[in-house]
Amino acid sequence: MVSSITRPQGFGGNSASEPDGLQQAIASNLALNNISLPTTPLFGTDGIRGRVGELLSAPLALQVGFWAGVVLQSNASQIGPIIVGQDSRNSSDMLAMALSAGLTAAGLEVWYLGLCPTPCVAYLTSVSDAIGGVMISASHNPPEDNGIKIFGADGLKLSQVLQAEIEAGLRGTASPSINRNCGRHYSRPELVERYAEALKHPLHAVNLQGMKIVLDLAWGAAVGLAPSVFESLGAEVICLHNQADGDRINVNCGSTHLDIVQAAVSEHNAHLGFAFDGDADRVLAVDHSGRQVNGDYILYLWGRYLQQKQELPNNLIVSTVMANLGFERAWEKIGGKLIRTAVGDQYVQAEMHSSGGMLGGEQSGHILCRHYGITGDGLLTALHLATLVQQAGVPLTEMVDQSFLTYPQLLRNVRVEDRSKRLGWKECQPLQEAIACAEAGMGNTGRILVRASGTEPVIRVMVEAEAAELVNYWTNELVLKVQQYLAA
Repeated sequence: MVSSITRPQGFGGNSASEPDGLQQAIASNLALNNISLPTTPLFGTDGIRGRVGELLSAPLALQVGFWAGVVLQSNASQIGPIIVGQDSRNSSDMLAMALSAGLTAAGLEVWYLGLCPTPCVAYLTSVSDAIGGVMISASHNPPEDNGIKIFGADGLKLSQVLQAEIEAGLRGTASPSINRNCGRHYSRPELVERYAEALKHPLHAVNLQGMKIVLDLAWGAAVGLAPSVFESLGAEVICLHNQADGDRINVNCGSTHLDIVQAAVSEHNAHLGFAFDGDADRVLAVDHSGRQVNGDYILYLWGRYLQQKQELPNNLIVSTVMANLGFERAWEKIGGKLIRTAVGDQYVQAEMHSSGGMLGGEQSGHILCRHYGITGDGLLTALHLATLVQQAGVPLTEMVDQSFLTYPQLLRNVRVEDRSKRLGWKECQPLQEAIACAEAGMGNTGRILVRASGTEPVIRVMVEAEAAELVNYWTNELVLKVQQYLAA
């Protein structure tokens, strides 16, 4: 706990008072939820996410705030605040305020950070006496989407058990135990600087002077923070998309569109570049030649560094089923061990805690290093990768060349708007037959992964093999089946 993160004046000022009629009426009415909800689960791999005005609305956010407040209080040893942050989407203000209203109706204090990265909410929740945190963001999704990510008092993604309790309340199958306090809302943007100081603390002896670094901030949550942190460590920074813009967040920029940062690295003769997503919990790198350096390479390079310092227990890295076979075999060749999980940083995080792993992440750029943080953190990862390059004294290009060669891998997304078809894709017999045929055709020279995205209305088809011809052929075959039987 950080003692300097204190409660504002007046915190809990009504804690001993009886609720007035208005407070009790508001809470009682919120408990009677009459919002129409889909029959499929609300919580995906990264909270509740969807199109604003369809699944996500102010009335839903109000209800989520109320029931999240009820559930978090019932599982807390003592009452504390809820920390709330948001990204730059046009809908984030509306959803954050509606959620805050629900939390205060449940009798809780809200500490509102405003614009900040998702890892900022997680960190501040973990080091204060907060009983939970909420981030309003749809991460890398387009501007018209948004989401609600909920953290427990430890700063970790809320467990599936507690998510189920919140959803039971939303669906009217649970009764609330109403807090007899009147909640209050406080604006606490100054706390974001505490997160920035925590990022820099383990790097206090680092000097990035002489390094020219391009940052693509995706018009998102890190626009006010990332440049200042890098500059404070001595780096020369070239910024792209560095204003908060709810109309353009993630649009043809950031970690899902690397062409602009690749061109900027070349134009400015920079040492490397980093591209963040909308809420800055993931990052991808670009070396000085303009080549993408994804999460597999980041994990390998950081893992080898920690391994050499004997700071990587059992030489273990935790990643997902998406991790490239080339990465896995190269890591094993130097004495490492790789554990794969389902796609989603919450699964990586859970496996790290159960196995004692200190480093894990996803190919997409969610990287978790428990030496320095508690959740996937794009800014933390970028700072440490830049430090590794500086200390190695060789370009990132050379470090990547000396690591491993990836197997050809192709990932295609097929949009499937029908939620029930999307989540029930395993029941599609023609697709299952095509997958079995592809697996038999490739044998042990490749692998296939088909899954419904937990964050977007798409089916993801991934094929990986030693031969690029096999990858292209079987990817096209499987995509065609999804289009014919699920997307039509």
